[in-house]
Amino acid sequence: MLFEYYRPKPIDWQATYKNSEKIPFGTQALFELLPDVMPKSAIESVRLPAYNFLTETKLPSRSNYVFINQSFTADENDLKPLLTYVRRGNNVFISAYSLPDTLGKVLGFKADEKASDKADTTLRQNFTNPQLRSPKGYNFFHDDGRNYLKIKDARHVTVLGRNARKEPVFIRIQYGKGQFFVHNLPLAFTNYYVLDTKSSDYAFKALSYLPALPTYWDEYQKQGRFDEGQQSIFRYIRSQPPLNWAYYLVVFGLILYAIFAGKRTQRIIPVLEPPKNTSLDFVKNVGRLYFQRGDHDNMARKKIQYFLADIRERYGLDTTVLDKTFVETLARKSGSSPDETTQLVRLLRDAQKSISLSEFDLLTLNRAIENFKHETV
Repeated sequence: MLFEYYRPKPIDWQATYKNSEKIPFGTQALFELLPDVMPKSAIESVRLPAYNFLTETKLPSRSNYVFINQSFTADENDLKPLLTYVRRGNNVFISAYSLPDTLGKVLGFKADEKASDKADTTLRQNFTNPQLRSPKGYNFFHDDGRNYLKIKDARHVTVLGRNARKEPVFIRIQYGKGQFFVHNLPLAFTNYYVLDTKSSDYAFKALSYLPALPTYWDEYQKQGRFDEGQQSIFRYIRSQPPLNWAYYLVVFGLILYAIFAGKRTQRIIPVLEPPKNTSLDFVKNVGRLYFQRGDHDNMARKKIQYFLADIRERYGLDTTVLDKTFVETLARKSGSSPDETTQLVRLLRDAQKSISLSEFDLLTLNRAIENFKHETV
């Protein structure tokens, strides 16, 4: 764990072009050094789309707008105010590998790319102005040298920089009262090459074409509208006073609930199911057992035994002798007809005297007992 914690962190070579990152292909060094190069102008970072910034912000009479990205994007909504901004006498500096064709059609150029077999990391770049040229040129060896600008309308275009193949990579386009500066090698403005003594002056020479005016540095296309601290899901809630008060009320309510309702409460009393009467199930199982064994005699005698026990318990009668007196008393107490009672008692006496009872006897006896119980319910 200590080794993993203290070992050198690997270098992040991702090309982000963000002015807040110190990685090799961030632009923090250039952004912080720009005020020294343009002392009379203020440098301000912009986190709005071009359309919103140019239409909703009160701008000075003249200013610069700088874009340094891997890919510069501008739809019709952004392009129209951007062209109007330059036409009125302002300046836009764009450095990107990928540029929209819609912008190129208006300004008369196209961002092109050589085939992959034409890649050359040793390809040197230089300025056309003799006062800015470097005797040896500039080599940005992390770039494959395939990108260049193809000029379609040279009437308003001035080439400010070329590569060793004499292809334009940096041009100035006069548009209305202002100028577009289009550059096709954004890696030249990153920390790695700004801090390298061999190429450190390239970015500042390129930006020296901009007049000393208030300068706006676009970060929207690289970092979005909000900083990391502003990207919270509660950002909109916190920005609206009614929602913000509602948020605090919910938080305080939850805290109060945790304090007062979080005390120990009585344990939940479990629900106990009442005991089930399994006597009927037991009788059914026993009857099924006797039926499966075919012991009709034993089953019939058990039936008589339980029936007489029920008579003794329910009516308080002596069932030892099943005589005429027993019949009359049973009929009177149970409410059954004397004839049916007499017939039932005769079946009971015959069954008790019989040596063996058949299935028919069992069914006859059971039917008589069930009829008696049904009438006396």
